[in-house]
Order: sequence, then structure tokens, then C-alpha cells
Amino acid sequence: MQVLKTSIEGLLILEPKIFGDHRGYFLESFNDNVFSALIGTKVSFVQDNESMSNKNVVRGLHFQYPPHAQGKLVRVVKGSVLDVAVDLRKSSATYGQVFTIELSELNKRQFWIPPGFAHGFATLEDNTIFQYKCTNYYSPENEATIYWNDKSLAIDWIINEPIISEKDKKGLSFDAFKTPFE
Repeated sequence: MQVLKTSIEGLLILEPKIFGDHRGYFLESFNDNVFSALIGTKVSFVQDNESMSNKNVVRGLHFQYPPHAQGKLVRVVKGSVLDVAVDLRKSSATYGQVFTIELSELNKRQFWIPPGFAHGFATLEDNTIFQYKCTNYYSPENEATIYWNDKSLAIDWIINEPIISEKDKKGLSFDAFKTPFE
């Protein structure tokens, strides 16, 4: 597996080694020893999640408050997404900055989003299957959403007529948000 650094400290793109031939392909999607070595720290994943969404669905921007904050290792099994992370760490030089990346079944990239980031994605194809490993359990009472279309973040979701859940329509304004993340 190869790791690519991004413009925001802590966010990493992981490219697996793909072994393909006339039968198809094989890849190792996760190896704890390799992952820990690549990111430079030991991470324990406690929950795996999967969603299926039709084209133009936007999910996010979600995060959980400490001590229930989650790191996420995300990937697309089928279809494609524009994946989005927003830095919520107040001591970070990139606080409030947005990073986007396209993840797809074709490029097989994975994206590591450590605790301290809001996360969301927009599906670019029907029946997109999105998987993520989490470092903490889902805690509904500690979950929050920053408004997906917040003007100060100015995220280009690259889709027209997004489909948004009622929960995500009620997100926090980024400017009004008081971050608990150092």
C-alpha cells in the first residue's frame, strides 16, 4: 500500500497494491500493521459501516464530539463519490479548510480522516456502496452536523440538485460552531 499526503496534516490517501490478471483482481483492503506504520500511530477500529446511495445524495458533514470523536478509513466498493473532510482542529494551521477527493470502485483509493474533522460525501453514481471503518462507536447523543452547504466553507459538491436528509438540512453553521477539537 502506498500513502499520499494531502494539503491538510493528518488526512491521508491510501492506494492499495492491486494484483490483476485475466480472472479479475485481488487487493488487501486493510492490514493493521501496514496501516499503523503508514500513518505513524496505532489505531483501533471498533465499528464498520456501509451505506448505499443513489446518485446526487449528499451525506454530512458529520462528526462526533469528544470523547466520542471518530477517525474514519473510508472507501467505495461500487460507484463513486466526492469525499469531503473539513478541519475542525482549532490549533491547526488549516482550521476550517476543506479537502475533497474522488473515491471510486475504479481507483480503489481509501481516505483516512482522523478525529477532529467533519466528514461527508456526495454520490456521483446510482447504487454507490460506501464503506468506512470507525475508531469509535456511533454515539447519537454526541453526533453533530455542520451544514453541508455552509457559505463560509464554499464546498463545490460537483452535483446538481443534491438529495439531503432532514437531519442534514438542520446542520450547524460553521461560523457559529465552537470547536471542541484542539
